[in-house]
Amino acid sequence: MRDNPRRDDPRTRSAARAARLAGALTAATGHHWPVVPATVPLAGGHCSCGDPDCPVPGAHPHDPPLLAATTDARMVRWWWERRCPDAPVLLATGRAVCAVSLPAAAGARALAYLAALRLRLGPVVAMPGRYAMLVAPYSLDALGEALVQLPRVPGSLRYHGAGGFLPLPPGGGDGDRVRWVLPPRQGTDGGVWLPQVEPLLGELVAAAVQLDSGRPTY
Repeated sequence: MRDNPRRDDPRTRSAARAARLAGALTAATGHHWPVVPATVPLAGGHCSCGDPDCPVPGAHPHDPPLLAATTDARMVRWWWERRCPDAPVLLATGRAVCAVSLPAAAGARALAYLAALRLRLGPVVAMPGRYAMLVAPYSLDALGEALVQLPRVPGSLRYHGAGGFLPLPPGGGDGDRVRWVLPPRQGTDGGVWLPQVEPLLGELVAAAVQLDSGRPTY
């Protein structure tokens, strides 16, 4: 029995491929974010990278490598039209955009609280089990200086800076759940508006700490 008959329907597959190409082109040429194809998730939870023990099948770069990430429309079209049309879209973080991610429950609570404070937020991506808040590029030194001011920093926070990556909607796997919680918004310079990370860190850390402790976040 097939796991998902709809996925094998030519029209469904063609629409999914067109959506991934459109998403990759929008990120690369509309937002000026470098993108690269991810590995492809295979049946049985396996990954196209060939590692039978891959911990994140279909959710990491492999071939092409992350360093190949680009904003060039011709390269993006070649990747998603000819080479790997079923590949999820990965954003290479560090050059044009960075991110902080945290468990989904903490992320949703933090978003609600930050919105109540009327703090302007940038794009937010929901992926299985986590929320990622996209922010302006930061250096690891600057991030470390901001974090050292906080009384406690939980290990459930992840920092996507130079050399990092994130999945972008739409993804590519069966049952994929990568989506925009807050979509990118145009800035005055023609690119996507991104907040600085420092004003957000305190609330993100607090939400993650309180989730880890089993107490309500707010």
